[in-house]
Amino acid sequence: STTDEQCRFAKDITEIDKKDIPDFDILTAGFPCQPFSQAGLKKGLNDTRGTLFYDIVEILKVKQPKAYFLENVRHLYKHDNGKTFETIKKIITEELGYSMFHTIVKASDHGLPQHRPRLFMIGFNDKKIPFQFPDKRGLKYTMSDIFNGASVNKEIGYTLRVGGRGSGITDRRNWDSYIVDGKVTQITPKEGKRMQGFPADFEFPVSDNQAMKQLGNSVAIPAIQDYAEKIIEVLDNA
Repeated sequence: STTDEQCRFAKDITEIDKKDIPDFDILTAGFPCQPFSQAGLKKGLNDTRGTLFYDIVEILKVKQPKAYFLENVRHLYKHDNGKTFETIKKIITEELGYSMFHTIVKASDHGLPQHRPRLFMIGFNDKKIPFQFPDKRGLKYTMSDIFNGASVNKEIGYTLRVGGRGSGITDRRNWDSYIVDGKVTQITPKEGKRMQGFPADFEFPVSDNQAMKQLGNSVAIPAIQDYAEKIIEVLDNA
């Protein structure tokens, strides 16, 4: 059985010895969209040293989980004219021997009122395992629902992001605004949680500024859940 200590395993990924990580079946991770060197496709894994992707790969190599589930911004797919993604794919499929299924996923295709396109990468250590992406589901909420039924100028909102559509997370003026019942209204953590699919009783023990930053960096929970359930279903039937 899993011990309490294993459940609380949380350290800096760049500092831990990968062999000390408890055994697990599925690796889930997100990482910064960082460029590799010009020789990336030739040098492979060695070229990714110093990036968080390198540490993710090292965990896959050492622990050999049954599957992985990686999430990143849509831009990664075309970053550096596609070289960054091609390097990632080559390392995972050729050097590590995992399969890779990738697609662009919108939060609005999984019930939430924001587009939030993200690149999902999923794969298995057994390349013969088939995988089909989960079905899309209709919009469950609109921005009117997010604001408790008020009249809102948009059905589907802006992609929730760190600092809103401007810059500077500490400046509330840069948070996304909507016309709610005829008045300019800014998103608060309350609405941000709903837009990301967090439970109503979920609390951020930080300031509103930091909560909005975390929400902007977060994942759309229903989208992640739909894909995670599909991965588990595939592994159970493998």
